[in-house]
Amino acid sequence: MSERRTPPGTAVTEPGPSRVLLPALARLPGHLVWRAHGRVLVLLADKLPAGVDIHAYAVLLALADGEPRSQQSLAETTKVSRTTMVKVAADLAHRGLLERVRNPLDRRSYALTRTPAGATAVRRWERHVLDLEDALADPFTPAEREEVRSLLLDVVRDELASDAPDQLLASISFLITRVHFRMHRDFLLALSPLGLEPRHFGALTALTATGPVSQAELARQLGTSGPSVVQIVDELEARGLVERHRMPTDRREQVLHLTLAVPSLLVEAHRLASETLAIRLGVLTPAQTARLVELLARFVVAP
Repeated sequence: MSERRTPPGTAVTEPGPSRVLLPALARLPGHLVWRAHGRVLVLLADKLPAGVDIHAYAVLLALADGEPRSQQSLAETTKVSRTTMVKVAADLAHRGLLERVRNPLDRRSYALTRTPAGATAVRRWERHVLDLEDALADPFTPAEREEVRSLLLDVVRDELASDAPDQLLASISFLITRVHFRMHRDFLLALSPLGLEPRHFGALTALTATGPVSQAELARQLGTSGPSVVQIVDELEARGLVERHRMPTDRREQVLHLTLAVPSLLVEAHRLASETLAIRLGVLTPAQTARLVELLARFVVAP
């Protein structure tokens, strides 16, 4: 396959709505993971029917051996927050899919077991989850599907429970979600001395590449919603990093301009992000990291 060269600052687009990826952002694994996670959320809403919850599915999978488990233990196994686990467990118990019994040694906690109805639900829900995985893997060949799954698993393997169900470890949606959570958490911490968040970093990087654009265009380049971009720009404007200028030809439209404070701040932000990335993707070789970036970029722009 011949290499397709794209002029600097030119958006890469593919068929389908809002499948735009600036070269400046396509080089940032953190941005790609964020965009990939957004695609996972869209497909979750599209592919899973009402009554099928991906967290509940993971919990019922983890209870397959019939052994009672605490909510805390299940939260660690499935990487669901404790708050979410409380809600999921209560809903599954209400639907008769698991049984909750007070722990006699600690009345504040429950021991959970899967009911026969819960086992039936897992088998019924599995086809919907497999449809989701097939949709997520559509941009890849079978070999590439396994390759991206293996690379994502390597990135988060050290934080996964030893008893995590095989179905979760084989799930692209689960692994993208875990990588996104980990990288967002780490980038948030790394950028905090600069008073920036990852979303601010992405917006400033995009505006540096595009030059002055409207908020709607920035939203398109970032692959996010208009209201989300309005909030980002409001925060950047309050920091003195972005200015809104009215268009002389159309006073209703505002164009975003970076201030003189941005270039030096962005240099430092890129340095901190690179250091964090080197740690978080340190388990991968440079060639593997480049390959993961290539595969995620294709995933993000897939129709």
